Amino acid sequence: MALLMVLPMVAMAEAVASPSADAFTSASVSNYYAQYALTGDDLMNAVNGQAGFYLICTTNPDGSPNAGVFVFAIKKLNDKYYIQLGLAENQTKANLEATGEGLAVYAVMTADKPYAVSGARFYFETIADQAVVDELMKDARQGAMFYEITEILPLG
Repeated sequence: MALLMVLPMVAMAEAVASPSADAFTSASVSNYYAQYALTGDDLMNAVNGQAGFYLICTTNPDGSPNAGVFVFAIKKLNDKYYIQLGLAENQTKANLEATGEGLAVYAVMTADKPYAVSGARFYFETIADQAVVDELMKDARQGAMFYEITEILPLG
């Protein structure tokens, strides 16, 4: 009798522990705030104004997500955009050094919404050309990390 009572609870626990694919794969198939999205020089200037919300997301060695609140900057060189990070020795830095990629989020409030809708999500990855890194480092602080921004999306 006890086994019969345990089996439904195990099945229910498995259903809760393993969400459907839709929870991850199609949660953001539409860009609801595209009209508020920042790109190009507008994004760079807003980020560099140091007002808003900043988030860097990476993947831990075990595959779990890592998100840290770090203020970052954006630099432009030869019509390409690069994210500049100044990180202490922490898990986010270790993840970036190991994988060479991450996702940054920048968000600000607008006058007509009670929550942040303006900004962008952007993917970044290691810069392949050392000459580009050297050029970006010319006016950066020692220890700065630069990554090429490869894709920019609205917040949601």
